[in-house]
Formats: sequence, C-alpha cells, structure tokens
Amino acid sequence: RAFTRQKMSTRRVLITGASGLLGRQLVTEFADSGWEVLGLAFSRATDKLKKVDIRDEKQVSDVISEFKPTFVIHSAAERRPDVVEKDEAATEILNVTATGNIARLVKEQGSALLHISSDYVFDGTKPPYKPGDEPNPLNKYGKSKLAAERIVIENFPSALILRLPVLYGKVEYLDESSVTTILKAVENTSKQAMMSDYELRYPTDVVDVAFVCRQLAERRVTDPSIKGVFHWSGADCMTKYQMAMAMAGLFNLPSSHLVANKEPSKGAPRPHNSQLDSSDLEQMGIGRKTSFVEGIVRALKGFVSK
Repeated sequence: RAFTRQKMSTRRVLITGASGLLGRQLVTEFADSGWEVLGLAFSRATDKLKKVDIRDEKQVSDVISEFKPTFVIHSAAERRPDVVEKDEAATEILNVTATGNIARLVKEQGSALLHISSDYVFDGTKPPYKPGDEPNPLNKYGKSKLAAERIVIENFPSALILRLPVLYGKVEYLDESSVTTILKAVENTSKQAMMSDYELRYPTDVVDVAFVCRQLAERRVTDPSIKGVFHWSGADCMTKYQMAMAMAGLFNLPSSHLVANKEPSKGAPRPHNSQLDSSDLEQMGIGRKTSFVEGIVRALKGFVSK
C-alpha cells in the first residue's frame, strides 16, 4: 500500500509530482509533521509513491475518491521553459487540461487545493510583484502557468495558488534544478563558461517552500476563508554568474574560467527581474527564508568533487 492510516485522519494530504524536487520535500515535510501523505508520481514512481497519470481523469478521480484527502497540493508540471517552447500541445495537456480536471475533482470531493505556479507569469519589468499585479508572461511556459491558474480558479474559486521563483534543494541529479546544474560549469575548469549576468533570479530552497505549504495547509484546513494567490521567494537576488561565483567560493573551486555575460539569455525569453513580494504570507506569520549560502551547501555537498 502506498499510504498507511494514522490517527490524525483529518490531516490527509495528496501531493502530485511527488517524485520531483519540490514534491519529495513536500512529502517529507508533511509526513514529519504527522500528516497522512499520499504522493503521486508517474515517470519516477517508487514503492512509496502511487503511480498515477494525472492526464487520465479517471485515474485522478479514483485516487481522490479512495484516499479522500483534506488537502491537495498540485505540483506536477512541465517546467523546463525550453522544452515547453518546443512541445506546446503536450505542455497544454499536462499543465492546463490536467490541472483543470484536478481542480474540479478536488472541489467535488470537498477538499482544499493548493496549486503551484511560477514567477514566469510576469514579464519582469516592474518588480517586486504583489499577488494582485497584472500578469504578462513572456514565454510559453509562463503562458501555460497563467492558463493553469485561470482554469484552477474557474473550476475551484476558493483554491489557493502559490507562485514561486527558481527552486533548488537536495537534487537527485544536478540537472534537476537550473540552480544546481551551474555546479557543472564551475567544476569544469578546463573550459571557459559564459554565465548569464543579466536576469536577476531569487533562488529559493524547497525546504522553505515545503514549510510554507504545510503552514498554509494547516491554516486553510481550519479557516476556509484563506484562498486566492500568494507569493513566496528566497531573499537573495542573484544572477546565474553570481550563483556560480558563490559556489566557487563556498567549495574552494577556481573561478577564473567563469565569464559574466551581460546580454539577455538565449532560448525562451525570460523576465529580467520577476521578484515576488511575499509580504502577505509573512504578515500571516508564515514562512522561513534560508540564505543561498546555507541552502546551496546543503544541496550540493554530496556532488562536489574533492
């Protein structure tokens, strides 16, 4: 069985995308806090996670009616912008259509829903962004995430949406996060590496995000008036070049091969500065912000070549 009954039956959380970087941390955070957890996965399903194709409405309906969650976190999505640019149809099915079905099914079950979204719904020209600010996505990924938000609210008006910036954490492989993958260029000292020093990013530790999601879930279960869009973000503003230089310094690696590229990144257009204002959650007493220095050492210590 993928889940076990515990005495706190009013706190049952269903997590989609549970094999992903954020999903794994969500499973850990909720389980460690006494919640009964059922994690769904597909391509990386394990014996601890239930294999469900969220594009299949019947599979989703069956698992919701069987597990009867009090809270659902929808974190599964295609989130690699360059992949999204190339395969629009598949992205639409996973990021939008499946999301709409999940929202409707969760509402029908009488559960609460937290949908994970992105800072890429903004164009990055007028930061910092509050939850009510007008979205204007620049690329197909941002557009698909905005469409997902809209279909969630259309199907489930009292759902919660949490927009997040670029995430990192204890990855299974370096390419799992666009932050941790930077280490490869840092370690390859034989090759000059042009690193973007243009787009301003706010790398955010999934440990903090999972903590925020659990706090939101616990508030929402007792107070149904909590709904709508929220923002969470790490506090450190950094370009990819600055992240690379920080990694080099923290792990005592050479950095002379790292070159700052002041031009906008190639590929899918990206916002220059999509900083998210998370003061709404902070005023609710929700949140925790791990510094990049602390978080990246924890994330990468098993990957750094000695």
